[in-house]
Amino acid sequence: MAPTVTSFMNSLGTNVEEPVRQHLRNVYACLTMSTISAAVGAYVHMFTQWMSGGLLTVLASTGLILLLLATPDTGKNRQLRLSYLLGSAFFTGMGMGPLLDMVVRVDPSIIVTAFLSTAAVFVSFSASALLATRGSWLYLGGTLMSLLSSMFLFSLMNIFFQSYLLYQAHCYLGLLLMCGFVLYDTQLIMEKRRMGDKDFVTHSLDLFIDLVGIFRRLVVILTEREQQRKNRRD
Repeated sequence: MAPTVTSFMNSLGTNVEEPVRQHLRNVYACLTMSTISAAVGAYVHMFTQWMSGGLLTVLASTGLILLLLATPDTGKNRQLRLSYLLGSAFFTGMGMGPLLDMVVRVDPSIIVTAFLSTAAVFVSFSASALLATRGSWLYLGGTLMSLLSSMFLFSLMNIFFQSYLLYQAHCYLGLLLMCGFVLYDTQLIMEKRRMGDKDFVTHSLDLFIDLVGIFRRLVVILTEREQQRKNRRD
């Protein structure tokens, strides 16, 4: 394990210049805090009576994201912008509460499995983006936008057809899409920093959205599989 980590760090030091590495450290630090904030939000929904996830939490999360994007980074207002980010993450986690409630009724261990799988997938694709040739994954932008449009089309079609196959395609295509966005967003963040953009708070928001997208879809896929397994056993 240690030689692998050492090799990764050496490769990273060779491929990525120091200002970009420092920027990425800030981005991943914000991402870690956002993940913790989302976990707290989910905990509040599931284990307290203080507040529950629903439409209001979705609106609150969206509103804080808009406030963050509407507040330019001046270097002096980063604490304020970070509070917007963490608040949005908190309400995002709370908004996932109803989904997690359903998962707990099927098998609580799915949540842990989905979280660990999400971490493994995210780290793997992030490492691939960091060690790849500069800009080699940026070409994915057009393809990812096309897939995003296809997912929207699948959602509209499924409203009318109520097809299980379309639902499955939407889940797996969404998972593939989020993995692609990890590659794309990571390299895009690096290029933005090279062009002078030091706004690591907004950059971490992009990766947080990718992370939540992967987790949400893994939870749904694993729950579906476990439910099917129980139905066959019964």
